Amino acid sequence: MPSRRTFLASALAAACATALRGANAEEAKPAPRGTYFDVHTHVGQTWNTSEPLTVEGLLRWMDAHEVAQAAVLPLVSPESSSYLLTSDFVLKETEPHRDRLVPFCCIDPRTTYQGGVKGLTDMLRRYVDAGARGFGEHKPGVAIDDARNMRIYEACAELKLPVLFHLDNERNMDKPGLPGLAKVLEAFPTVNFIGHAQGWWASISGDATQADLHGYPKAPVQAGGAIDALMEKFPNIYGDLSAGSGANAIARDKKFGREFLIRRADRLLFGSDFLAPPQAVPQFELFAGLDLPEEVQRKIFRENARRLVGLA
Repeated sequence: MPSRRTFLASALAAACATALRGANAEEAKPAPRGTYFDVHTHVGQTWNTSEPLTVEGLLRWMDAHEVAQAAVLPLVSPESSSYLLTSDFVLKETEPHRDRLVPFCCIDPRTTYQGGVKGLTDMLRRYVDAGARGFGEHKPGVAIDDARNMRIYEACAELKLPVLFHLDNERNMDKPGLPGLAKVLEAFPTVNFIGHAQGWWASISGDATQADLHGYPKAPVQAGGAIDALMEKFPNIYGDLSAGSGANAIARDKKFGREFLIRRADRLLFGSDFLAPPQAVPQFELFAGLDLPEEVQRKIFRENARRLVGLA
């Protein structure tokens, strides 16, 4: 008969082997099938004029549109939405479906906390330990390079979180040419930033004005836009093609838009900003009509986002 010590050692070894097989099986598990990884969705009720979106409703919409996986973003700043969607809410709602729903986390830079950047990092680490794979939607009513934002980016650098930010004339404000964003990108070269919304996408054109940073310009795109300039200089800036702003940036000048998608295929991410059941998403029809090379589609539609959130 084996001794008690031998028996316990054997049992522990067997348990470790079982756990290791389970971990390896999880790592080896193939990604869900589908054409798209959607880098920008929400669940819950975002606006007082929109219907609430349940996790089940989001998954049904994803199934209907060949969306394999989606990032689900909280909204925690008072300027970001009518009803706040906390990081804890997003983590709880997505927990049963982590094979398809990838939670992000967020903290408003004006939040009171103790311990400086370390205290902020510890707050974020709690969300990361619960499964968060990115920071955003970052949408506070301060300048993109505000000192409080810079502390947020420093914490994200420590935790290796990509930052998906909204930029217009009310949230993460900047000037034409995006000099504030350039300052951020230079200061935090190890953080991958993902640009979204009117101020970011109006900057595809070299003639973008301050008013354009809060609108949806329709004129043909002029060369020399800040997006191309920033992507040329900084390897840590990406573009989220979601919402009316992302669709408009490509559709306003389809020749330029198609060339831009091909030229920056390594830096662009498919997204919808889907947040309510009846919402139209123009991206599907728009991209289908551009006859993009297959390799470009793979990168933009799925591969880039999976890499940024650590799934590939």
